[in-house]
Amino acid sequence: MSFEVRRVGRNRSDRKAFIRLLWDLYNGDPNWVPPLIFAQEELVGFRKHPYYDLNKVECFIAVKNGRTVGRIAAHTNVAHNERYKENRGFFGFFECIDDQEIANALFREAALYHKNENGHSDIRGPINPSLNYEVGTLVDGFNSPPTFMMTYNQEYHDRLIKGFGFEKKEDMFAFEGHIDMLATLDPKLQFVVDELRRRFNVSVRPFDKKNFMSDVELFLDIYNKSLVATWGFVPLTPSEVRHQGKALKHLLLPELSTFIEVDGKPIGAGLGLMDYNQIIKKIDGRIFPFGFIKLMREKRKLDRVRLMSANVLPEFQKWGFGLLALERMLDDVLKLGIKHGEFSWVLESNHLSRGTLERSGLERSKTYRVYDRSLSDIS
Repeated sequence: MSFEVRRVGRNRSDRKAFIRLLWDLYNGDPNWVPPLIFAQEELVGFRKHPYYDLNKVECFIAVKNGRTVGRIAAHTNVAHNERYKENRGFFGFFECIDDQEIANALFREAALYHKNENGHSDIRGPINPSLNYEVGTLVDGFNSPPTFMMTYNQEYHDRLIKGFGFEKKEDMFAFEGHIDMLATLDPKLQFVVDELRRRFNVSVRPFDKKNFMSDVELFLDIYNKSLVATWGFVPLTPSEVRHQGKALKHLLLPELSTFIEVDGKPIGAGLGLMDYNQIIKKIDGRIFPFGFIKLMREKRKLDRVRLMSANVLPEFQKWGFGLLALERMLDDVLKLGIKHGEFSWVLESNHLSRGTLERSGLERSKTYRVYDRSLSDIS
């Protein structure tokens, strides 16, 4: 072969090549936003991350004529397999030039790692590294940049992935809205909100600045409990909750958060994050030494938000409490000068959330895909 695929291991130059490949592949693409390098290194296991306290990861790069031309990470998710009684491996962080032979070689190495070294029977991806982080291949909606913590890739990725025998398992959608749409909202949505207030002793509040970390952890606890029936979901571990909480402490604006309480007890929470990708592109993914300062200084100047969570405990999910979370944020959204909002991501199998967003008149702006493949014929 005119190229080789090799394990990255602890080789510092290979690790750097794994991360920097993105800049080579997407240079000049106006819609690409670089990842935060520090966070990417954590998520692929090059730096300590609590996901890998329990799980394993192996990274591979493809090299042709001395140039890195592809990459993939193969990782386990022990809690997923225990929860769903499966024997599945996962892949993520896939990138490649438009070459089916090289892509096949990368997928084959990931597949052999899972089959021969972990005894797995199937492989799923791309998941980076779990549904609690970044998920899916973009298959529709290449005409605009991704929002914060959403994936972006070349249009040919879908073809390369299916070319190795993967088949679609689940799609996820992003819905786009503009502040001007408020004037045309379906009156039935307001009726739902009014009925909730009439039927329940309900109150709403933003995160408390004085008890911010405890509120962040409360939000993540509700997040874990509310998604138990969601396709593919695995709860964050306590160490992941603490890790996520520390990150959210710097990124979250209390105005873009809501707790919903019934009879004084928290039963739901909503969360929006400013679209930090608008700043991350300016700092080229480099949080140190000055990128973090720029993020903190400019976060209230952004005009776009990613509404990423409106979670309600299972026993309250059929009532539409998520609308209360959004209603509480509305005045603050207007005060912040936010013009655009993306609701992402929403599973195609989540008919309740999809239906609510579609009735609101929001446009489905992007589609992301997760694929499955059996390893029975891999040798």
